[in-house]
Order: sequence, then C-alpha cells, then structure tokens
Amino acid sequence: MTDPAFLVLALQASNMAALVAVLFTVLLLGKSLLDFSQTGPPLGREVMQHYRATLVQSVARLALAAFLLANLLALPGCMIYLMGLVLFGLTYHPALAALAALLSLALLAFFQFCRMLLLSPGVIVASSHYAMPRFYSLWERLTPAHLERWSWGGRALYLAWMALGIVALLWQGAVYSVLALVMLHGLAQLIYRGWIEDSEPRPMPAAPPGKQPNLLMIGSDTLRADRLGVAGYRRALTPNLDRLAAHGAVLTQCYVPCARTAPSLLSLFTGAWPHSHGVRDNFVSDVETRLVQAALPRILAEAGYQTAAVGDWAASDLSKFDLGFESLDVPADQWNLKFLLRQGPKDIRLFLSLFLGNRIGKYFLEEIYFLGGVPLTRQLGLRARQMLEELGADERPFFLNVFMASTHPPFAGEYPYYTMYADPAYRGPSKFAMAKLTEPFEIIRRQGEPREEFDLEQILDLYDGCVKSFDDEVGHILDYLEASGHTHDTLVVIYSDHGMEFFEHETWGQGNSAIGDFSARIPVVMAGPSLPAATCLDGVTRSIDLAPTLLELLGLPPAPTMEGISLASALKGAPLPELPAFYETGIWLTTLPGTPPGHLSYPGILELLDIPDLDSGTLAIKQEYQRQVVAAKDRMIRYGRWKLVYQPLLDGRLLRLFDVESDPDCRQDLAAAQPEITSRLWGLLQAWMG
Repeated sequence: MTDPAFLVLALQASNMAALVAVLFTVLLLGKSLLDFSQTGPPLGREVMQHYRATLVQSVARLALAAFLLANLLALPGCMIYLMGLVLFGLTYHPALAALAALLSLALLAFFQFCRMLLLSPGVIVASSHYAMPRFYSLWERLTPAHLERWSWGGRALYLAWMALGIVALLWQGAVYSVLALVMLHGLAQLIYRGWIEDSEPRPMPAAPPGKQPNLLMIGSDTLRADRLGVAGYRRALTPNLDRLAAHGAVLTQCYVPCARTAPSLLSLFTGAWPHSHGVRDNFVSDVETRLVQAALPRILAEAGYQTAAVGDWAASDLSKFDLGFESLDVPADQWNLKFLLRQGPKDIRLFLSLFLGNRIGKYFLEEIYFLGGVPLTRQLGLRARQMLEELGADERPFFLNVFMASTHPPFAGEYPYYTMYADPAYRGPSKFAMAKLTEPFEIIRRQGEPREEFDLEQILDLYDGCVKSFDDEVGHILDYLEASGHTHDTLVVIYSDHGMEFFEHETWGQGNSAIGDFSARIPVVMAGPSLPAATCLDGVTRSIDLAPTLLELLGLPPAPTMEGISLASALKGAPLPELPAFYETGIWLTTLPGTPPGHLSYPGILELLDIPDLDSGTLAIKQEYQRQVVAAKDRMIRYGRWKLVYQPLLDGRLLRLFDVESDPDCRQDLAAAQPEITSRLWGLLQAWMG
C-alpha cells in the first residue's frame, strides 16, 4: 500500500470516527435534555429566563467536549480497522468502519464506567439518574486486579495489532505513513504523561538559616472532633493525626461560632465573630464578600510570607472572599447559579465526569472537575505536595492552606475506604454514598425526615471511611514534609470548619442544632517549632482564637480587629483562661424534627434565595428576610462545665441549661434547678447577640 492510498483510508476512517461521535453526542444531548436536571436550587421562572442564553451556551460547551471525547474514544477502533485493511489487503467499507468506531467508543466508555464504579463511585452517584443498586451485581465482579489486567491486556493487544500493521506498511514501502502513525501515538503518549498522569514532587530544598517558620494548615470539611484516636474513638481512624498530636498539641473543646463553611472559615482566619465580619451563612451577596477585617493570609503576606491555598469544591469560599491569598488553586464560588448551570444536565455530565478527573478536566472544564459530592482527596493531597515543592523553591517562608471535602456529605469515599468499615452484605441505596442527596428537592426533603428513613449504621460506616481517607492523605503530606527536612521549621495545623450531627438530637446535618456539640465542636491538632510535645488543652477554646495564636507562634502581633485571644502561652504550659464559647445555627432548609412548637421561622430555602446581581449570578438571601433569618437562629453559650441553649419562640424564648461534664449528651435540662447560672449565662449570651 502506498502512502497516498493509506492517507485516503486514514482520512475516511477518521471521518467515520467523527461521524459516530456526532451521532453519539446528539443522542446523549437528547437524553440529557429529555431528563433535564440541574445542580443547585431551582429558582423562579423570571430568573431562569434571564439565564436562558447562559444555559444554552453551557450545554453547547459540554456537548462540544462530549463530541471531542467521543471522537477520541472512537479513533482506536478505526485505527484497528485500518490496520486490518493493511494486513489482509481488504477494501474499505463504511459500515464496518462505523461498527469499529462504535465498538471502540462503547467498550472504552464501559471500561471507564467500571473503573469509576469501583474506584470512585461518587462520580456516578453525583450524576446518575438511576438507583445505584442497579449496578451492584456489576460492582461485585470488579477488583483493582481485574481492572489492571483488562487495562494492560487491552493496551498490549492494541499495540501488538498496530505493530503488525506498521511492519506491513514498511514492507509495502509506506514509510511516511509509518512515521505519521508513530508520531501520532507518541504525541498521544506525551499528552497522557503531561496532562493526565500526575507524578510525585521532589523533596523541597533545605531552608536557609534564620528563616521564619512556615505554616501549613490542612482542613477537612465536616470532620467531627470525636473521630480522632486521641479523643478515644472506638476505631483507629486517625493514626497520622494522633502521631502529630503526640508531637504537639490538641484542643479538645474548640468551638466554631456557626457550623456552616463560609462563616466558620471567615471567623477562623479573621479571629472575629460572624456578626463582626458580617457573614452569617453561606448565601451572601457580592457586596457582603468584601471583608473589613484583616485575615491571617493577608497579615502573613504583608509580613513577607508566600501565601497559597489549594482545595476542592468545598474550598470555593477561599476564592469568593478576599482573604489575601497570593496564590489560589481552588474552584469558583459553588453558590453561583452561572457556575451551577455550567455543570449541565446529568447524563452528559456523567459521561464527561468519567474521564475528566485529571488536569485536562481541571483546566478546560473546571465545573465538571469540581463537581459537588465527588471526592478529590488523593488528587488534592498530591496537589498539596506539588504546591509545597513550588513554595519551597523560594527562600521566603510560606503559608499553605489545604482544604478538602473528604468528610463532607454524601460521604462518597474512594476505594477502598467506602468498603473498610461497611457491612459487605449491605444492599441498600447508600452502599457508595448517602442516598438521595443529588437533587435539590431531595436534599430539602431529606433534611426533614426522621432517623427511621436513613440506613444510619451504613452512613456512619461510610463517614468513618472518609475520615480514614483524610488521615491517610494527611500522612502522605506529613511524610513529604519530613522527607524534605522541614518538620523542624513548619507549624502544622489540622482543623475543620464544623462537625456533623447524626440524629443525636433528632436531626442530621451541619449547624442545625445548638444543643449537641457534634456540629459546633471541631478537632484542632497542631505541632511545630516552639510547641512542646503531648500538650492537651481540655478547657473551652474558640476557632476565633486560632489566628491570634498562630500569629504569636510565628512571632507576629495579632490584628486590632481580632476578637479572639492568643493561646500560645497556654500551649507552652501557662493556665488556660476560662473562655465563653458562643454559637449560632445556620439557615434551616426545612422544618426540622424536634423543633419546639411556636419556634420563630421563615420561608423555605427556595423562597429565601435570590440573585441580587444577575450579571454575577451569586446566590444570596433576599434582603427582606435577612433580619428574620438571624432572629430565628438558635444560640448557645458554653462556659466551663455549663451550656445554655436559647431558642426563640413567637411568644418568648426557651432556655435550656446543661451540665456538660455530668451530661455530655445534653439530655437533662437544669434551667429550673439552676436559675442563677441560667440568668448569668443568659446575660452573657444576650450581650453577644446584641
């Protein structure tokens, strides 16, 4: 076969691959629009009409990506068919070429589906229209060894077949065709190595003498304080966090002021209460994102530090609010309707998600890569180590904040973590992740359902697997730090934005109850230079105390706007002052089980939400409801052994007092028996609320 003849065949085959990809994309797009669903809350018709062009543009963009991906998947089949023509001297037949392209597309997509179903089923859970039990029989046949054998076997057969075809082309004198094929496959391999495969970074260079200490903060969204080994949990989930605690300090009673991500992170970094920085929940307008308080990243940057943050979809608030990070590797605001519309309907989103959990997806389709509910723990751990290598190349000290969604609902851990503690015989809907949390109305409805509607033991087992995955990734980061010789000059802090309630007080979720500590209390572990080993602060501390504490440990003064105090002296052996911890609930999605009769209320979340600036697309609470929402919040003060809980009623208030030392689960109300303590704590809480 001559070079011109082979070129004609190659063009015909590639055109057929493109045609098959077009037909596949049209069918996929039709199915997606027929069963249309969007991420995020549905809003009024007038609002959605404004974004009609945005939606069309977003779906068209995803369709183009689906076509390009389908074309790539169809090409290997056409190449196999093309080499068959060369080897056996057959004539080109369009129907056979189309069949080869279709089989290639179907087999490669099915293999990747199987791979995700085993290794990261959360990808499928997040975008599948179908109940996950449909896939259990397939999942039971999958193992990592099987996937590895199928992968290598398929590659070997393909390369062997291509090699035979290349030998035949050389024998027939089509040298340029062979060169083109080799270059094409070499280019594909370079793209794969450069854009899909990620390699471990080299150790950081040694720090110059006299350099100020670095600061490394690693957080996991919704990590409960009671899951740490040092807290006495029944399962050994956190050996790496426990090892860090043995070399440093643990704050066992650290409270956040609001168990929602945005207000909690802002209070942690600014050292100020939510009513001071103005962010009381996750839904705030663009105007409210402009902070007046100086935040830890900005203070450190002004002191000569490199400041950077990396994170997955849970870390979008680090870019939404200007905290002063010089380098940000986090997604755009997840509470933005334009970003949510860009994620498209489920079917096309699922197809793209199977293949784009890599740097290509992150660069070209950020909204698919950072899809809510899809874990990126391993990718983020690797990115954190790569960022450490980049920061270590500069002689200046660095502050790196890593924030993961490892332990966030729906607890869709990667393999093998979702299998580690779960019952192998479980066949319910929550095998891979907490079920029925992918549609807006499902999430709202689930929030109001009683405990009996949940496979709670399975969900708790999934959660524990997520905690284990976070701890393992922290271990990899700490090992890299140690291999680089930077453990002696880096202050490491492990933290969370809030915990999680699992029906301890009749409801589940984050920031819904002020009675228990399971949302309000977070784990804090820190170790590094100037901190003595095996230190434990068992008294009450607040997340607003962390920023001034870290600044003092780094030799810098706190900002005047910080309302927390430094705990540095207590960490080094001085007595811990008795501090009051204050807390308020977040916005309720619906009426919760256990809500007392006559509780102050407000409309449902869908009626509350609005987009003040249609050009930006940021979701916010309607201005006319903001005071009502704040007034309806439950509040809590923890002071010493006592906890007072306030719930606003239409005709007054409900105050409940608990002795946390004798009644840690807060079951026995002592308000009537201890009127003096109740009155004193109520005065402090009123002053804070005011």
